[in-house]
Amino acid sequence: MKRLPIIFVVLSLPLYLLDQVTKWWVVFRFREPLSNDFHTPDEHVAVIDGFLWWWRIHNQGAAFGLGNGTSWAPYGSLGFCLVLIFVFWRKGAFANRSARLAAALLVAGVLGNLTDRLLQGFWLEKHTEKSFVTRLSKGYVVDFIRVKLPGYEKIAPVSRGFFPTFNVADSCISVAAVLLFLSAFRPEESKKETEGLSGS
Repeated sequence: MKRLPIIFVVLSLPLYLLDQVTKWWVVFRFREPLSNDFHTPDEHVAVIDGFLWWWRIHNQGAAFGLGNGTSWAPYGSLGFCLVLIFVFWRKGAFANRSARLAAALLVAGVLGNLTDRLLQGFWLEKHTEKSFVTRLSKGYVVDFIRVKLPGYEKIAPVSRGFFPTFNVADSCISVAAVLLFLSAFRPEESKKETEGLSGS
């Protein structure tokens, strides 16, 4: 277990910094959304025509905009991620390589979006003159990666083929979830690695 913190420095920290740098670029590059909207629909940067764009979305909900605009989503999303980390840690689920990688990705993703929720509200021009508590409550996650997937409109007709806008932190959390799921099917590796660590 002595090697465990190294992956957080080598993987979690760079991903966290990448997440924050890209989000602050978006904040300074794109206009602040209108008061009654979560995005600026007239501003897009086409990266790959017909497939990938950058734009600015304010997400006060959970990952991929789930529950955006509701009061429960920010706390529910954060609480779920923290409980997930705690449960897997207590059960020794980080004993194999896949699960350790997932832990590092979860840390980067959760901290990246948590930082947004704590800081971004203070940069909103329409709330500049309001109280500290009010601006803190206006915190949001910066989403900016917009992708159009062939055939996705068949799964979600209202999407018109556009996958929910996301960011680097969301990507980390999603990949971590897949890795944690896969690691549950590798008990033998977990057992061997745990025995190896206890014997060293």
